[in-house]
Amino acid sequence: MARKSSPKTQSALTHIGNSGEARMVDVSAKPATERIAVAEGRVVMSKATLALIVKGDAKKGDVLGTARVAGIMAAKRTAELIPLCHPLALSKVTLDIATDAKLPGCIVRATVKVSGATGVEMEALTAVSVACLTIYDMIKAVERGVRIEGIHLVEKKGGKSGHYIADMASPEDRT
Repeated sequence: MARKSSPKTQSALTHIGNSGEARMVDVSAKPATERIAVAEGRVVMSKATLALIVKGDAKKGDVLGTARVAGIMAAKRTAELIPLCHPLALSKVTLDIATDAKLPGCIVRATVKVSGATGVEMEALTAVSVACLTIYDMIKAVERGVRIEGIHLVEKKGGKSGHYIADMASPEDRT
């Protein structure tokens, strides 16, 4: 059964040593298991800018294809970007980008999979972040007011903590 997580206290922070120093977590005693993480974010823009993307008329070329490749590349390089992440041999990275006329904008979703001793949440979040930034980069000449919003972990499976599904209620609804 999937569980919702609650914020942990500072004493439970795994990347902080006894003296408060940053440290990389030792995962050598953990068994290798299949681990999957899904993250999502949105790029909000005007309807006119979205139309350019959909038509394939953006000045810099294929916005969605370029963002997809950038996100996949970013997932594979997460340990180079986030100092305390373990380098992982990812077995799968998918990046789905859907255009949404109601938003208007793009919904970016990454799914990352590994068989290993540590999870791939950071890789999924990095993939989404870089894909969203790439979309922004490719359309900024047309619209500077584009917003990147709501980057979050949607789901994770595997490991000691088990299955997690994000609570999609707004913060106001949780109080």
